[in-house]
Amino acid sequence: METPGHPLPPGARRGEQGSGGGRRCPFRAAGRRLSTSDGVPQEGAEGSLRQLLIEAFVSAGRVDNVAMVMGLHPQYLSSFWKTQYLLLRMDGPLPYHKRHYIAIMAAARHQCSYLVGLHMGEFLQVGGNPAWLQGLHCAPQKLRNLNEINKLLAHRPWLITKEHIEALLKTGENSWSLAELVQALVLLTHYHSLASFVFGCGINPEEEQDGGHSCQPPSPHSNSSPACDDSMGGSGGKDAMREVEVLMERMKLLQESQLEEEGVTQEEMATRFELEKTESLLVAPADIADHSLQSNVLCFVEDPEFGYKDFTRRGEQAPPTFRAQDYTWEDHGYSLINRLYPDVGQLLDEKFQVVYNLTYNTIAMHCGVDTSMLRRAIWNYVHCVFGIRYDDYDYGEVNQLLERSLKIYIKTVACYPEKTTKRMYTNFWRHFKHSEKVHINLLLLEARMQAALLYALRAVTRYMT
Repeated sequence: METPGHPLPPGARRGEQGSGGGRRCPFRAAGRRLSTSDGVPQEGAEGSLRQLLIEAFVSAGRVDNVAMVMGLHPQYLSSFWKTQYLLLRMDGPLPYHKRHYIAIMAAARHQCSYLVGLHMGEFLQVGGNPAWLQGLHCAPQKLRNLNEINKLLAHRPWLITKEHIEALLKTGENSWSLAELVQALVLLTHYHSLASFVFGCGINPEEEQDGGHSCQPPSPHSNSSPACDDSMGGSGGKDAMREVEVLMERMKLLQESQLEEEGVTQEEMATRFELEKTESLLVAPADIADHSLQSNVLCFVEDPEFGYKDFTRRGEQAPPTFRAQDYTWEDHGYSLINRLYPDVGQLLDEKFQVVYNLTYNTIAMHCGVDTSMLRRAIWNYVHCVFGIRYDDYDYGEVNQLLERSLKIYIKTVACYPEKTTKRMYTNFWRHFKHSEKVHINLLLLEARMQAALLYALRAVTRYMT
């Protein structure tokens, strides 16, 4: 994948806060061999990754499994760490212990015991009151008041209105300032999305952590594909090879049709979006896993039955489609965050652009491939299942490029990550390398975070005006 050349918005500076994940308990190796040979350019990659991991160890005292997996894409890991470091460690409206408690609340919505356990330890390390860890009912009312917006952001962000913002900002003993609330919203969306990444990649707890979940795909650090790991032979291996060739052919045909400038009317574009949105109702995982909440998670969750509900269902009153052009990250969300929480908007923008443009120009065994069309289809499909439509995008491309097993995986990881299974991970793109599947999870993480942030920030803007 080519080194992304992504312009920053006017007046924005590159992040200067440094990288790292903050101070954590003493380091223990994650027990996985890190390899940059898996679809990552060799030249300079190992050195930059080594430097990143050293910086993380020096500042944090450990390198966790999330960093080890993200380390397959060092450029993204650098941007991610700068953002997370600022959110958790640098100056901001919220005290440090409350930041970690908000991370716990967010991760608990998706039953992510890995992140809950990690931030319980962090919470205590920065001086948090141990009594709060007995459950949400023991936390201060001000934090408990976040529960409703936490729930909506995690599962149905399109329901957030300016009234939700107003309720948190109203004057009184437990009111939030606007700056505090914006930091809380960024933290909540960050950890909802990070939970998606944890489940999507099957990341297990470090040795010193208890709990975790059972989804454990093959090690993403091997220079192989799931097809190779599962010793797929005979017709299965040939079918997987054929999937790659079909995808390559479809991309070629779509690129050729774009060059021929076959015009598609706005009406047809809108129709194709509605069709894709409706078809996404049929894309759902078989809910076969045991989702009983562990006690260390359940105590931080109110209304645990509340979950993702398809943006629109037949026979139900659907909320209006969010037209991306009416409230964009570039023109609205970025400036609002930077005004109320300086530097965060810039780092989020860099992170979004790094992952959106990240490419090594490879697809499975093919090199020299322009993957921009595929990356755009994945990003826009995530936004589609959250009700966001781009007027200038032809959603017919989604159906052409994303096979059903991939759609199931994307929707599960983005909307109800706790239901992700190893079978889902191995069933899509069977001849793609693990690093490529991790790359998809990075796209899902950031597309999901941006979608939720757009809904939340639009509500804040409406409150302010």
